[in-house]
Formats: sequence, C-alpha cells, structure tokens
Amino acid sequence: MHTREELGVDPTELPSPVLAGVASLFAFSLGALVPLLPYLLGFRVLAATFIITAVALAAGGMTVGRLTGRPVLRSGFRQLILGGLAIGVTFYIGNLVGHHTG
Repeated sequence: MHTREELGVDPTELPSPVLAGVASLFAFSLGALVPLLPYLLGFRVLAATFIITAVALAAGGMTVGRLTGRPVLRSGFRQLILGGLAIGVTFYIGNLVGHHTG
C-alpha cells in the first residue's frame, strides 16, 4: 500500500530480482573501471585518475539530481564530496593494512 500510495510505484511492475542484480553488477563494474581508465590508456600520473574520477562522480550526481528533480549542481557537488570521502577512507585503510602486512 505504501509503495503505491506514497511513491506511485506498482509492486507488480517491478523488474525481477535477478534482472536488478545483473544490472547492479554491470553498473558497479563499469563504475570500478573509471579510476583505472587513465592507466589502461597509458597515463602513469595519479592526477589523471583523480580528474577523471572527479568528473565521473560529479556527472553521476548531476544526472541523479536531474532525474529526481533536485538541484543539479548541489547533487553533483554532494556526490563529489561523498566519493572523495570514500576514496580517502579506502586509502587510509589500505595504508594501515599495508604498513601492518609489509
């Protein structure tokens, strides 16, 4: 009842869980390739990875903002900040693990 009345979604028209899982797999795999693109294209500079990843994060956030009717620039900036935080946390944990295993 909640999904139909408040969200306007008909539960009988939702895709199958398998289709949703496969779509999620491809989306995450494609997203994981973005930071590797500079290296696959022959660049050996970390700054190229940061720039391409920042552009992809901002573009993704702006796209979601446009689709949801929220402010586009704010959504792009929000995604950029959250992605940057995730990158920082991942780097920090990897650094800790590297120091303890090496």
